[in-house]
Amino acid sequence: MKRNNENLSLGDVLKEFVSKNNLEKGLDKVHVRDAWSQQMGPAIQKYTTAIKLQGTTLYVQLSSSVLREELSYGKEKIVRMLNEELGKELIEKLVLR
Repeated sequence: MKRNNENLSLGDVLKEFVSKNNLEKGLDKVHVRDAWSQQMGPAIQKYTTAIKLQGTTLYVQLSSSVLREELSYGKEKIVRMLNEELGKELIEKLVLR
């Protein structure tokens, strides 16, 4: 950690720790789950059985084929909403299962 600047915020120290210890990918996976539930709401969250981020592809398993069909029409919009919520372009592709 930087010792020369005593005025580092806790956020800066944590960011430095995260990047030095390669924890960013793990945190991204947690943030993606949070973003999904925030953006999609409790109704869709109820049918979401698994969320997995692999590289830039987000795999979402849904227990309702009707919902899966419905959401498949708005994949690009969902990706945009999630990336906006995450504050970075983390997801390029959404796969609904």
